[in-house]
Amino acid sequence: MLDRVVRPGDVAVMRLSDGGFGACQVSGVDGDVTSAYALRWHSVDRPSLNELRGVELLTLDHHAHNGRLAHLSIGSWHAVPQGFAWIGSLPVPEGVPALSDQYSGWQALAGHVVRQRRWDRELPAAAKAAYGAAATRGHTDVDFGAGAVTLGAATPRLDLSGEGPLRVPASGPVRWSALDQLPRCTALTWTGPDRGLARALADRPVVSSLTWWDAPPVVDLADTGLQHLSLAGVDVREVRLPRGLNNLELAAVDRRLAVYAADDGRWLHLLLTNVDAETSTPAGLHGVREVALDGSGTMSATAVRELEELESLRIHWRKPPGQMIDAAALARSTRLAVIELVDGYGLEADTLPDLASLTQLSISGLRRSIVPAMKARYRSTPVRLVIEGAKPDTWLAANVDNRFRDWVDDDAQGGAAACKAYARAVRAIDKVPQDRGGRADEAEAALRTLVGALNNIDQKYEIIDTLRREEAFDAFMELAARAEVPAHRADQWFDDWRDF
Repeated sequence: MLDRVVRPGDVAVMRLSDGGFGACQVSGVDGDVTSAYALRWHSVDRPSLNELRGVELLTLDHHAHNGRLAHLSIGSWHAVPQGFAWIGSLPVPEGVPALSDQYSGWQALAGHVVRQRRWDRELPAAAKAAYGAAATRGHTDVDFGAGAVTLGAATPRLDLSGEGPLRVPASGPVRWSALDQLPRCTALTWTGPDRGLARALADRPVVSSLTWWDAPPVVDLADTGLQHLSLAGVDVREVRLPRGLNNLELAAVDRRLAVYAADDGRWLHLLLTNVDAETSTPAGLHGVREVALDGSGTMSATAVRELEELESLRIHWRKPPGQMIDAAALARSTRLAVIELVDGYGLEADTLPDLASLTQLSISGLRRSIVPAMKARYRSTPVRLVIEGAKPDTWLAANVDNRFRDWVDDDAQGGAAACKAYARAVRAIDKVPQDRGGRADEAEAALRTLVGALNNIDQKYEIIDTLRREEAFDAFMELAARAEVPAHRADQWFDDWRDF
């Protein structure tokens, strides 16, 4: 853990999600930002500093990467994970920039090592060659059995859920061989019964990400090359995961769900969405060490009470009031070192219990009135407290339901303008008549006005980066659904209208 000041040259051993060990080195420090790069190292046992002396820096050439250095800048919000250990210092090679213009967290460095190693050692040569060749192939006709659709041969994501232009037969066999026309497709969205999906993925390990809606009672993906799985389905009772899976997202699943994962989920980052006060971790994942909870305005810490190996917990409230109940349950996780709380506007300074293992508490979005008490509580303790986005209580009273409320943290004027644009859009959508006559035109006008306002805001204040663009998209799609606009149409509108 980061229990000391890091300096350029410092080396850390990283625990990897495939069970091995990697390493990284600090290249520079600028205020609260630390830049580090990964080394081209992977071993079964933890390496010594001497073993890492002279080791090549990791450059990325997997998928569409063109040989850039695995080099990241990391802000103070991101705690160094429990799986990192500082072991000493070595000279930084000449020519390495002190700081990187790529921003992420410490775990992303470990992820780079795993993904590059998988590309080098596990993917078939033919799959990698086809991936590269597809970049210049132009367009191709793709037919999964319900009619051909023309797509770019380099299409990276494919939606077969019925929301987009692609269709699969309503019943009978699916022509999974059509995936071979899209060798750069690494992510799929699917809905309903398996219908040969798992077998198709097992035969095509280049597909590393799957989103599966309305999944059947038994989901067996053990033979696939998936690294990310997002699963939803109230009928799901049993899920079998591949050993190489790094990220598991579960939404709207039955509490009787049983998950079969390597080492009881020890190597997984688990995300539970649509969390409420009744949510619990599925059986079979008691070895999990990293959990994120994403859900309603009130969430219970009992969702993780059985996870005695828990080291890192992130909670993101998507709706007000942003409260945590049963927080005392966290005391059962005696290894819990890092807690991140996002938009917890209902938190109090004493909400969390005293945790002897806690080393960092990062909070983004809270009432400004409780900041002094929060700082006083953790002053003169081993806990590193990072607070961002504290807002006046009176301002929150008027804007707590606004999807763009956190934009004021980047730019006060631009963020305030975005909040006003969103509030106008909500009022306009809510005024759209419930009868079908004219409803679609009025909804389209309201949504177009919102995107137009965001275009102007970005042109004036330049505040819409990748994260804010995703937040704008989510808010837009939520409003479109509220107006009963089909998702695929709203998705197209957003892309057609936005300039950011």
